Amino acid sequence: MTIVICPGMHSIELTERLVVALALPLETVLIIPGDLVPVYSPQHVFKCLPADVSSLLFLSFSAGVVGAIGAARFWQRQGGIVSAFIAIDGWGVPLWGNFPIHRLSHDYFTYWSSAILEQGSESFYADPPVDHLTLWHSPQTVRGTVISETSNVTTAADFLNRLIDRYAN
Repeated sequence: MTIVICPGMHSIELTERLVVALALPLETVLIIPGDLVPVYSPQHVFKCLPADVSSLLFLSFSAGVVGAIGAARFWQRQGGIVSAFIAIDGWGVPLWGNFPIHRLSHDYFTYWSSAILEQGSESFYADPPVDHLTLWHSPQTVRGTVISETSNVTTAADFLNRLIDRYAN
């Protein structure tokens, strides 16, 4: 399985910090180059996807959530498998698909106001709230609440790693 990371519109260093914080094996990661590709465009994101794999897990942020959700749906229609879709602070982006969807938000308001636009399962919101970019580049420092059948407190990094482990196997 390949983890497709679709960042927002920010420096690549912030995305590299995310990869390090989550200790993702580099051989499983494909970072959409946000400095070269309009990450909000599903067609452009789709063109970056590898042709030689069948299963993808999407991890997207901010404007990148727009391009990634469209690309994931295109990928699935082409016969590919979307193991899961994880949206980090994709506020206002409707999230629908025939695959597991999870949302992480930098505060409760963003979580609550986005929840009406999704079919998602387990989600996370930062508590106390954090800056939008902090959730992306330093998830290990962000404490919050996981919303599922039961609520529990953890870090955003622990929540992300648990999801990645679940869908990688």
